[in-house]
Order: sequence, then structure tokens, then C-alpha cells
Amino acid sequence: MAEEEENVEEASIRTEFPVGRVKKIMRLDKEVNKVTSEALFLVSRSTELFLRFLAEKSAEVATEKKRKIVKSEHLRIAVKRHRPTNDFLLDSLPAPPAPQSQEEASVGRKREVANKPAPAGTRRIDAFFAKSASGASPSA
Repeated sequence: MAEEEENVEEASIRTEFPVGRVKKIMRLDKEVNKVTSEALFLVSRSTELFLRFLAEKSAEVATEKKRKIVKSEHLRIAVKRHRPTNDFLLDSLPAPPAPQSQEEASVGRKREVANKPAPAGTRRIDAFFAKSASGASPSA
């Protein structure tokens, strides 16, 4: 029975992140000379728990917004809601994109399509759907 408990403990001690890479990141700090296995485990495990927390909170925000995909804006909102995380992480997140009006967005799409040349031997379908100057619909 004692052997089973030891096996369970050994299995639960494994971390998700590669130990060597975490150690390398920790040693990037000039003040850190040596990294003990206990410190390595604690930093790795703490990082896992923190990322799980962020993922869960971001997923909650995405669900509130009725979205299936978690985006950076959901992460930003989740960080803003959690005060301790907000204090150190919000400045590190990328700035949200500037909001566009629907007119600007549709003009941008029209320009993208208009700038692309049609492949050889084909013609553009948008000419078919374009409104004619006389107001009559094109006949087929």
C-alpha cells in the first residue's frame, strides 16, 4: 500500500511544461545562479495553475459574449476583472484594435476585391451584380 502511494505521488509531481525549458527561462535572470528541483517544480506548477485560471476566466467571458472561440479581447476582459492579475498583466497584453464603423469595414473589403486581378481566362462576377447606371437590371 505504501508503494502505491509513492507511485501516485510520483505521477502527480510531473508538470506539464518541459523542465529544461523552464529552468532555462529561470536562469535568464542574472541574479539566479542555481535552480533547485523544488524551486523548478514550484515555478512550473504555479505557471500551470495561473494559465489554467486565465484560460477558464477567458472562456467564461467568451461564453458570456456567446462566442465559441476565445480571443485576445476575452483575455483582456478577464484580466481586467481580476484585480491582482490586472495590476501586473494588463500593460503586457497587446492593445485592443481600434473599432471600425461598418462603412469603413465594407469599403476596405471592396478595395481588397477590386485590387485583385482576375486569373487569366476568367471574368469577375461582381460586374454581374453591380447596379447599372440606368437602373435596369442586367438581363441574362
